[in-house]
Amino acid sequence: MKRMLLILALCAPASAQAACYADYKAKQDNPLRLHYGVAEITGPCTVDSARAALSGRLSANGWTLLNVVSVFDASGLGERKASAGPYFLRF
Repeated sequence: MKRMLLILALCAPASAQAACYADYKAKQDNPLRLHYGVAEITGPCTVDSARAALSGRLSANGWTLLNVVSVFDASGLGERKASAGPYFLRF
């Protein structure tokens, strides 16, 4: 049984990778508004991948991405939830 589970784990598709999240800063103009947020990222868990994903999501909602602060796994969500407020996993 243990061998079967090991084989299944090794053969799992790439989509079964650990979740990836990014924290970022964004702005709106006229009037100037800023926000800090956390978003889930699909694909490679890199700052470049997060930047590409977030730019489109944010601009579709009238925001401009200023920067991606970091990328992290699910273990970093709890410490960022209060800081992100209403922008926690919104985009």
